[in-house]
Amino acid sequence: MSDESGTERYLRLTVELTVEVRDIAALQNAALKEINHPDADLDDDERREQAEMVSADESGASALQWLIEPDHVLGLIEHIEQVEPREAVLGVEPSEAPSEEDDEHDHDHDH
Repeated sequence: MSDESGTERYLRLTVELTVEVRDIAALQNAALKEINHPDADLDDDERREQAEMVSADESGASALQWLIEPDHVLGLIEHIEQVEPREAVLGVEPSEAPSEEDDEHDHDHDH
């Protein structure tokens, strides 16, 4: 990426998104389909372990994590030739509700 050795610069992009889960069973079923898909890079024990984790997680966070591709986030910067995506780490955790800031942004877009 850089012409001169040792001149690389790295930036960490942080994205926060709050989603409302309206149908936990549908979310879990979609994740289980991904887990059981033949292209999933999992052996039988890993499939079983992941399926149990998704089914037992009442928040839906484990299921949602299976359905979001970190590469899609990296795609946000593909159009810039001078930037090369290096890694993507995805974390999903339960949230009580959207923050007040999220509510303000929702109202801003109610045109």
